[in-house]
Amino acid sequence: MTTNPLMRASTLPYELPPFAEIREEHYLPAFELGLAEQLAQVEGIAGDPAPATFENTVVALERSGALLERVRAVFGNAASADATAGVREIEAKVNPMLAAHSDAIHLNPALFGRIRALYERREALGLGPEELRLLERYHTRFVRAGAALSEDGRWRLRELNAEIAAASTAFGQNALSAAEESALVLDDPAQLAGLSADAIAAAARDARDRGLTDRWVLPLRNFSNQLELARLEDRDVRRRLLTASLSRAQDTNGPLAVALATLRAERAALLGYDSHAAYVVADRTAGSTQAVTDLLARLVPPAVANARREADALAELAGGPVEAWDWAYWSDKLRKQRHDIDEAALRPYFELDKVLRDGVFRAAGELYGITLTERPDLSGYHPDVRVFEVFDADGSGLGLFLADFFARPTKRGGAWMNALVDQSRLLGRRPVVVNNHNIAKPAPGEPALLTFWQVGTLFHEFGHALHGLFSDVRHPYFSGTAVPSDFVEYPSQVNEMWALWPDVLARYATHVETGAPMPADTAARMREAVRFGQGFATVEYLAATVLDWAWHTLPAGADPGDPAAFEAAALHAAGLDLPAVPPRYRTAYFTHVFSGHYSAGYYSYIWSEVLDADTVQWFTENGGLRRASGDTFRRALLSRGGSVDPMTAFAAFRGRPPRIEPLLERRGLTQPT
Repeated sequence: MTTNPLMRASTLPYELPPFAEIREEHYLPAFELGLAEQLAQVEGIAGDPAPATFENTVVALERSGALLERVRAVFGNAASADATAGVREIEAKVNPMLAAHSDAIHLNPALFGRIRALYERREALGLGPEELRLLERYHTRFVRAGAALSEDGRWRLRELNAEIAAASTAFGQNALSAAEESALVLDDPAQLAGLSADAIAAAARDARDRGLTDRWVLPLRNFSNQLELARLEDRDVRRRLLTASLSRAQDTNGPLAVALATLRAERAALLGYDSHAAYVVADRTAGSTQAVTDLLARLVPPAVANARREADALAELAGGPVEAWDWAYWSDKLRKQRHDIDEAALRPYFELDKVLRDGVFRAAGELYGITLTERPDLSGYHPDVRVFEVFDADGSGLGLFLADFFARPTKRGGAWMNALVDQSRLLGRRPVVVNNHNIAKPAPGEPALLTFWQVGTLFHEFGHALHGLFSDVRHPYFSGTAVPSDFVEYPSQVNEMWALWPDVLARYATHVETGAPMPADTAARMREAVRFGQGFATVEYLAATVLDWAWHTLPAGADPGDPAAFEAAALHAAGLDLPAVPPRYRTAYFTHVFSGHYSAGYYSYIWSEVLDADTVQWFTENGGLRRASGDTFRRALLSRGGSVDPMTAFAAFRGRPPRIEPLLERRGLTQPT
């Protein structure tokens, strides 16, 4: 305990984990002690001879498990951002332990009895709004975790949860391994024609890191359509790259997807639901599977019609039908023709540090009054990680923001936000959050140049970070992004609007070599081109959503059969089997839903975008980047975490329920099909 830095509370600012001291061998002992420690605390709460009160039961649970929470946050981030072989081995051991631990708490009859007794007389307890909601949420969480089941039912649930945890961990590790193993290795630099010089240099470095000489490697990101497809001139290389992307992990993860879907369906039935999807959405803002099905049914036909119009335009330009590996390439040329926008030519205007400081940070400063100061004296968990202290408008310390920008073999694909320390007035904690990205790391001394898509991702993920940093709740249960999964993307999507806001763009979009601002007509064309390619983007997203929905609306006992055939049938039934537009994620590498927290929840992005588009309209109507508007949004939504019903908070902020029309207009889905 004296030598393991995870065993004690950090003395660093904001309780930043002491990463410089943490080693892989520290994780498992800290987990084991943390699990035992919290179970002992829970047994003490459940066995308390005094009658149940809010303080000695609910608040006591909120205070329990400090060590486990600490190691879980640090290790959970490592498992996604720096998953070395050692970390993966620990993860395979720990995840089933965590599943069993959760069951030991939520399936404890004495503990549930105390919570149920409080819940049944909740109106007489004189609780404040946040405390009343906390009690209600605890009761709901325990019931949904199986606390009300018979003893036999609880035992079967434990078995199911253990199997699901093991399969989910294996799925994620297989996907990461498959992405590494399926990377495209090229032996002739001519095959990279069309890529920028820095992208070619990155491919050479990646090959050297793998011990390959005179080779170039294009690593796979976790989505289907790889970014290089828009620039590679060699059609066969494009075909090979997309084929490698679409075919990865099929043998290893296809059977695991079947197993996870059937196990989740059985668990849902045990808990009284028709399907895993029904179980999930019952506790989300969607409320029912029918609501999600109705939204998808409304969006698919116009999206497909839009994509077909785009395909016709691409075929005309290409002089013949366009295959899936050709789409991005010809789309890039069509964008340039229609809007005179060349994505590669724009990259020198999007230098990472300039976008970060004069774009992302400064927009947040103008909107919310915050400032960020880099703290090189504080260490992150990897040499690439940068640490910033965040100050509120009054100069008080708000928390820490960590930025981990660059791709590496041990990091999973995509971009995401994690909380390392959750804000809580009860525990006296201020937030520490991290944004992860997968930008190709430039050569030493060279600038990191972004695509505009990556610029948008910087703004998006910082929106998640703001949601965590602005949290102002008493209880850790409600902290930051602890909201329904079909609401959590909403604040981050709203933050994307500032990437193209004229005053913001003008400040960060300057040429990396000359310092010249982006020409005004170029910026105007970028805004005009916002809806370009929305048919493809919407269809590839909806196709992935439909796959998630098909797998997780299976009833208990259903046999999905061959996973590839099931996938094809689901896309065909939905009218989304467009060969030239593959799903954003195929089943075998759909880690969001088979090893992450988005099972039956990938619809959340478009569901949240309804709220986002409506809110962007509100900001625009109220003058855009104004401090008064930012303070209103922060006070009404960003600071509340899960302490209020999300849709009630939205309606109070907007003055009415959300409308779908702004989303349809944004995605170009208002044209006749």
